[in-house]
Amino acid sequence: MPPVLGVIRETAPGETRVALLPEHLKKALAPVKGGPPGWAGVVQAGAGERAFAFDDAYRAAGAEVVPDADAVAARCDVLLAVGPPGADLIGSMKPGGVLLGLLDPAGGGDHLQACAERGVTAIAFERLPRITRAQKADVLSSMSTAAGYRAVLRAAALCPKFFPMMMTAAGTITPSRVLVLGAGVAGLQAIATARRLGAIVEAYDVRAAAREQVLSLGARFVDLGGVSSDAETAGGYAREQSAEEQARQREALAGVIAEADVVITTALIPGKPAPRLIDAATVERMRPGAVVVDLAAPAGGNCELTEPGATVERGGVRIDGPVNLPAELPVDASRMFGQNALAFLEELRDDGAVRVDLDNDMVGPACVVHAGELRLDAARAAPSPAPTEEAPS
Repeated sequence: MPPVLGVIRETAPGETRVALLPEHLKKALAPVKGGPPGWAGVVQAGAGERAFAFDDAYRAAGAEVVPDADAVAARCDVLLAVGPPGADLIGSMKPGGVLLGLLDPAGGGDHLQACAERGVTAIAFERLPRITRAQKADVLSSMSTAAGYRAVLRAAALCPKFFPMMMTAAGTITPSRVLVLGAGVAGLQAIATARRLGAIVEAYDVRAAAREQVLSLGARFVDLGGVSSDAETAGGYAREQSAEEQARQREALAGVIAEADVVITTALIPGKPAPRLIDAATVERMRPGAVVVDLAAPAGGNCELTEPGATVERGGVRIDGPVNLPAELPVDASRMFGQNALAFLEELRDDGAVRVDLDNDMVGPACVVHAGELRLDAARAAPSPAPTEEAPS
């Protein structure tokens, strides 16, 4: 019998995504090169309905639909989840089973300890190495793409001005000025989306390598004198800057921010609080009606006044702190997540069975719990070969 994939209904507040759509399950369940099915599938009833994927579509794809999450967990060899499930559900999983998803290994929840106690292997997409071979499974980049796109739409809805220049009977309407801080995957998608909407776009990133990417999208790269150009890690991420560097950066950025109609911030340091790029004094300098959309809100925010999960107004400036932008695009965000998950599943399948090979250059670095032991430090320290072209936001 082929190994069983399990898909559950996400329970986090506001979460609309599903780990696999019916189209993905159909591919996973298809025979391998004319042989037996690659996987069997069991899906919790209602798992995909918030992404407009209904139970009948899962049945048509060949999956069995069962009433509750515990029944899925008890039967599957690999449980796919967008976000970390609760410890109680993990307690229903088979010892030796695999939990695969965005598991927030730096968040300190009890789900990873529950995996260790149950003998469940936990593999976190957040720890996937930045190597070319792993791009096909890069969930973080996919979700950052969704977040960058959606952030611009939120900004456009909050902004009291048109984004594009318009020639009207009432005269010429000047375009909005959009500033994007952080030119990783989310930032680059925000730049491209704002440009498509007709705004004048500027962008800034501490990594010197980001300049060419920003210019290629038709935006202006903001060059701040006195800010270190050696700001990129070997894995392609922005390194954490010193307090002195951050202070210089805030001071140099303040004038540029004050001239913007919209500021979209995306700066994140993996496993660290988000760097503060906009302080309260800078917000006071912004023009009334200006908008800040802070994609770093879940990590504390790039703006001092950000309140995660809320939109607040200070001196006529609206500051938006979204905490799960991909969930606002459940169909395509789920499609991207599922396609990445399918690619990673190929690394786990071995001759009709599930095999966790810690020497695999994708599996080993992403594995955070195995054989009853937490591997957070081992996963973090796993070697990462040459970075991919785009560094994450």
